[in-house]
Amino acid sequence: MIVDLPETTTNAINKRITALREEGGAITLGRVMSLVVVPDTESIVEDAIEAAVSSSREHPCRIIVVVPVDRLSSEPRLDGQLRVGGDAGAGEVVVLRTHGPLAAHATSVVLPFLLPDTPVAVWWPGEAPEVPAKDPLGRLAIRRITDSTGRDDPLGTLRSRLAGYSPGDTDLAWSRITYWRALLASAVDQPPYEPITSAVVSGIAEEPALDVLAGWLASRIDGTVRREVGELKVELVQPSQTITLSRPQHGSTATLSRTGRPDAQLALARRETRECLAEDLRRLDADEVYHEALAALDKVHYASGG
Repeated sequence: MIVDLPETTTNAINKRITALREEGGAITLGRVMSLVVVPDTESIVEDAIEAAVSSSREHPCRIIVVVPVDRLSSEPRLDGQLRVGGDAGAGEVVVLRTHGPLAAHATSVVLPFLLPDTPVAVWWPGEAPEVPAKDPLGRLAIRRITDSTGRDDPLGTLRSRLAGYSPGDTDLAWSRITYWRALLASAVDQPPYEPITSAVVSGIAEEPALDVLAGWLASRIDGTVRREVGELKVELVQPSQTITLSRPQHGSTATLSRTGRPDAQLALARRETRECLAEDLRRLDADEVYHEALAALDKVHYASGG
């Protein structure tokens, strides 16, 4: 069920939430957090809500979406929308569209809807502040999630995350490579147990997940790590063998190759945003390995001068 509340107030929206709960029991009280979603444009709102609702089935939460609609208007206005039941996953969705001067005060609009005594996570599905922890909404959260994928300068955006890093920060580019990291670690954890002397991470230039994967490898091995543009693959070179994990750019099955051994076929589809978001909401503490991967980006050698 979707309830529109145009030209309203935060108090009126809260009263409507209470009324919906009393009338039909449509809103569950077993929520574990508040998830604040901050799309920078109207065009990505529905995709962001869909991903948040999907992740709420694993992490029951109140989803609060705050969207600046018309910053240039001289009149402040708040348009609200409530989504409950099948439209809201395992909680409820509160959509807050701000106009005029109110668009610059997202925190004041969001605060009345945060659940008491539960953690807050903030997700910027589009453009994000340079230092998420210093953003007014970011200060409310113990988990701050950005997404460098799709930005005008994905690698530059990812590198900027290091300068503005605070414990609790993460980026969806990092969770997109969880299975790649697991498969590579598993492949190395087999005989002959040799050190990795060099590595190559290859793929399209505009994929920050591959950059942070290269950073992760650079933080873990003593050899050279190269980031190249080409087919999607990772090569790990050891003294007696080369391990290659490759996949068609738009495929879902990867091939794991080792020198002198038969190839293995593995399921390795590109992860959807909703999967990455759900993973990032599983842990609310500092992700030190992600921080180390960002810090090691300067050790990565870019074949085309990236």
